[in-house]
Amino acid sequence: MGPKTTKVYETLRKRLASGEYAPGDKFPSERALVEELGIGRTALRQVLARLVTEGALEVRGRSSYRVPGAVSVERPDGVEPWRIHGERDLYDNRWVKLQLWDVEPPGVKRFEHHVVRLHRVAVTAVLDDQDRVLMMWRYRFVPQQFGWELPGGIVDAGEDPAATALREVVEETGWRPKSLEHVVTYQPMVGMVDSPHEIFVGRGAEKVGEPSDLEEAGHIEWVPLADVPGLMARGELMGSGTLVALLHILASRRGQGVTAAR
Repeated sequence: MGPKTTKVYETLRKRLASGEYAPGDKFPSERALVEELGIGRTALRQVLARLVTEGALEVRGRSSYRVPGAVSVERPDGVEPWRIHGERDLYDNRWVKLQLWDVEPPGVKRFEHHVVRLHRVAVTAVLDDQDRVLMMWRYRFVPQQFGWELPGGIVDAGEDPAATALREVVEETGWRPKSLEHVVTYQPMVGMVDSPHEIFVGRGAEKVGEPSDLEEAGHIEWVPLADVPGLMARGELMGSGTLVALLHILASRRGQGVTAAR
């Protein structure tokens, strides 16, 4: 890095080390930093990439950064991963792939294990200024039940998950979020199924039309956040993506001393 870039790096490193930003805080946007520090965006991204590599920042969505959350537990040393000797397809179509993997856990005789590969999925919880979340009441024929869901869908090949999140909200509800923030990537059935879920939180929304995906759209409603625990107790929150997103929101608000009110 050149002198100017190095100076910006040192400035940001000192801010992070001083505690100016609390664990979990969103870092200023690239645009704000470019204007404040008088540095080009390409050079700034070199600085941010170095801070990410050093563990001082986390990437949360496209060009979005956050201070890592504080944790007390250390990552264990000396735990070995499983060895994968090979894999073969048993079934494959556009929706699902079933494979058989030849695996060997540490100290255990190798064996074959079924693995299901599904698509990457993006799910979005859109909040308004009245402590409500945009949800759909839908019927799912596999469990044969009605329930509340957040909008979401499959990430197309080469598509940014944030673009998928925005597209799915519009297609399924007719509302367009004013902003999107990536909060977590997780695997819903990590022991056998590979299906990364990208969870986003949107803030504010404007009505841009009617739902265009009639197969996916159901009854659409702005549901009070205060109703979430009760809906969980009634078993009416459908899908792990919906639960993870809503529990993240409730946990974040509790950590900030905010209580959702009716």
